[in-house]
Amino acid sequence: MSRDRAGHSPRRLLSLARTALRRLGPGGHHRFALATGAVTVLSVTASGCVVVHGEREVVPAATRGEAARALADFTTAYNEADKANDRSLDADRVTGALGAIDGAKLRAGRQNNPGGNPGYSPLELGDAKFAIPAKAGWPRWFVADTTANKGLAGSRWLLVFTRGSANDVWQVSYLTVLAGADVPKFQQDKDGWALPVTADDAALAVGPGKLSQAYATYLQSGGETFAPGIHTSQWRALRGRNASKPGLARQYVDEPLTSGDYAPVGLRTADGGALVFFATQRYEKQTAAQGTDLPAQSADVKALTTGDVKQSLTLRFVSNQAALDPAKGGQDQRVTLLGRVEGLTAAKGG
Repeated sequence: MSRDRAGHSPRRLLSLARTALRRLGPGGHHRFALATGAVTVLSVTASGCVVVHGEREVVPAATRGEAARALADFTTAYNEADKANDRSLDADRVTGALGAIDGAKLRAGRQNNPGGNPGYSPLELGDAKFAIPAKAGWPRWFVADTTANKGLAGSRWLLVFTRGSANDVWQVSYLTVLAGADVPKFQQDKDGWALPVTADDAALAVGPGKLSQAYATYLQSGGETFAPGIHTSQWRALRGRNASKPGLARQYVDEPLTSGDYAPVGLRTADGGALVFFATQRYEKQTAAQGTDLPAQSADVKALTTGDVKQSLTLRFVSNQAALDPAKGGQDQRVTLLGRVEGLTAAKGG
């Protein structure tokens, strides 16, 4: 029979585990799992060997109290950074698409106003509702649905908080602003926790892991994957009208963003579909005809531009989308883009 490094037999290890759980009291097992962020399951095989299966227990990504603290911490850091035009003040509270957009905005602001943001007004988020999925493994994430004192009246801000381990702080990776009526109702389990969807979920019209590439392809070539709307058919039409104007040509290249903190996340909705958050990037190259000038660029664009702007300027944007992905087999299998937030992250002259 094998023993662990301390010389304990498998039977002794199981006895110690049961004793520890009794000391934690009712519900202690779940609290212990949340506190440590790692659940190690031991079992004894027929040969008497101890096998470590790893983390398998499905637990809520956060308690509602932890989610509320994460929202408060983000808001504080965001306001400090916005007021000072200092990226370092909220760098540990944003990541992914929002991190790229927010970081570029602050870099430009700092170059143009190194003493701070002259137009600063604090962001206030309220009436917070949390959709917290229960899942195994890392990363873990949840959605905060709030009001804000900025933007259109009646809108809701949906922020996706994520972290890769129990030792990390919660960071916001996605931000989408929706009309209150557009926020879907989420499915919940018997304990009130939201239901996450996987990247390859076969129950959805389009697997969440394929949405970023599908959207990039749609913007380039069209198709029937996405329902008509502001961020789909109307956005393509606007780009088409701007593609060639007297003295100026615009070229667009759209690319998926899917790795790391750009990975898509989604929650099952009450109708069997899912609300999925995903990211893309696009490049827009503006080329002026010989003897003509490029359109005047704002101070923020100039702050993010490298190289000499002569006849061309290539802009890079990062964009995050919130999409309703319908359940497979329904009458309408097209994905609906509810919201899109993008920001310029870099530019290069040529």
